Amino acid sequence: MLRRVATRPVLLALAACLLAGCGESGPTDEERVRATLADFQRATRARDYRTLCDRIIAPELIDSLEQIGLPCEMALQKAFEDVEDPQLTVGAIEVEDGRATAEVRSSAAGESPSQDTVELVRVGDGWRIASLAATR
Repeated sequence: MLRRVATRPVLLALAACLLAGCGESGPTDEERVRATLADFQRATRARDYRTLCDRIIAPELIDSLEQIGLPCEMALQKAFEDVEDPQLTVGAIEVEDGRATAEVRSSAAGESPSQDTVELVRVGDGWRIASLAATR
């Protein structure tokens, strides 16, 4: 005699797996912009200029520095040498095509906080900083 296999629980489990997989499309552009800015803060705090130049700063900005004779790491080291305990709070983010802007509040020990707009560009599937501060 043939036994009936309990297919309903199997089908429900399969459907749940398929639905869970279908809903994941990866991080949004806004989440990726926020991640880039968080990486920027961490690398700046750690004085990790290589990471800043290799993974966070846009190639166009690096090219601009090099055209005036400043290697990226040297330029950032000079710019951030006196910065202690940098903090970055990210507010509104706008993404349009391959560009994004982020409203940020930045501060560091012994310095007045500032409100700025950081411009980012899409590079591959991530985002890189194209302008460190466009003060409002």
